[in-house]
Amino acid sequence: MKIVNSFLTSSVGKKILMSLTGLFLCSFLIIHVSGNLLLFKNDNGVSFDLYSHFMSTNLIIRTIEIGLFAFILLHIYVGLLLTFTNRKLRPKNYKKYKLSETTTFESRIMRLSAVLVLIFLIIHLRTFWFEARFLGATSQYKLILTSFSNLYYTGFYIFSMLLLAMHLKHGFQSAFQTLGIKNSNYNTIINIFSFIFWFIIPILFASMPIYIFLNK
Repeated sequence: MKIVNSFLTSSVGKKILMSLTGLFLCSFLIIHVSGNLLLFKNDNGVSFDLYSHFMSTNLIIRTIEIGLFAFILLHIYVGLLLTFTNRKLRPKNYKKYKLSETTTFESRIMRLSAVLVLIFLIIHLRTFWFEARFLGATSQYKLILTSFSNLYYTGFYIFSMLLLAMHLKHGFQSAFQTLGIKNSNYNTIINIFSFIFWFIIPILFASMPIYIFLNK
């Protein structure tokens, strides 16, 4: 137990935990975007509402949902711990916004993108999940139509997907590097999966509000 506790409280342990929770959350994006693709089905939202009802009433899904929220909170918590630790270890004369040729733009704004994605997640959950689960909304499809008929919310959603893409681009690569998997033998496969997660998935998410807004 002491060994496990010592590992999880170490810098390396925190980075590995951050990587594992991040990769788990990435896997959820595949499920989420796959279900949301039903929005493109021309049946007035019947299929999407059936899918939403199943996801909100199935006991197994509800149990996984609790685990998902736990992983989100754990990912945020470990990220904050790593941020505070890095600041303590950083020299006083360190220039916070100094650009470096060895770092990417995504890595330099990683913390900022994380905060903005968190803000989006809170608003997103309040708009859809909370409304349907606690305020008695009977149709997720109608909620989506109402939200994405609003220019400002649609723009906010698309901008958030851009931030998510940048966060995923750096985070996905960093996770495999932290876990020691990123090397010449696996680079091609990792780059393909990375492209799917940081480019394809955010584009699919962003295409939904655009499609609904243009066809309202």
